[in-house]
Amino acid sequence: MIRFIILLLFLSVFFALSLIMLPLEWLVGKINQNAKDRSSLAIVKFAFRVVLAISGVTTTVKGLENIPSDEPVLFIGNHNGFYDIIISYVLMKRPTGFVAKKEMWKVPILRRWMQNLYCLFLDRENMKEGLKTILKGIDYIKDGKSIVIFPEGTRNKGEQDLLPFKAGSFKFAEKTGCKIIPMTQNNTQYIFENQAPRLRKTHTIIEFGTPIDINSLSKEDRKNISSYTQSIIMETYIKNKNLI
Repeated sequence: MIRFIILLLFLSVFFALSLIMLPLEWLVGKINQNAKDRSSLAIVKFAFRVVLAISGVTTTVKGLENIPSDEPVLFIGNHNGFYDIIISYVLMKRPTGFVAKKEMWKVPILRRWMQNLYCLFLDRENMKEGLKTILKGIDYIKDGKSIVIFPEGTRNKGEQDLLPFKAGSFKFAEKTGCKIIPMTQNNTQYIFENQAPRLRKTHTIIEFGTPIDINSLSKEDRKNISSYTQSIIMETYIKNKNLI
């Protein structure tokens, strides 16, 4: 419980400082958008590293060399816990937007940081608005920003290895031709979900798989890119699950 209280105190301080930092970031963006992108990324990555340290999370990172630093990609990941985003984001090499549920838009300061990082707010219940979000993400990728999406659609909390992947999650790669990076995380549900509101000192594993060039796949694999990618993540998840 002490970890959780310290975390709340840190977040309170960070959000208070954000009332100063966000206007400064806006001003920087008016002068130099690339500088704003770099500084927003650095600030959030620093804050997430502090969150992980306070929470007692250690992580074994595999396949970091598979993330290209000179081109945008689509990260496809499994989703067991809240910390999936925090753990993976500190490893991002370039401006990267996460696809988040629309409810996140209701949190003012958090929303502004997410907008600075090119996050997308997906309304899964409104097909028209969902399409607009996908088109916006496609534009982001064409502009050099990477995207992270969890195609299970919700946290499965480790109750089963993987939930079915939603095929629409792959439209970002299908429409832009960007590479897909399978991103597999193990053990993240044990940090918070299983004993909330307490935080438990936890070791996790994250592995970035070999980039998938959708254009080099067979016609059959392109047609079934969702199950093709899911099978890779499932294999990695089971392999790493046996190591913990």
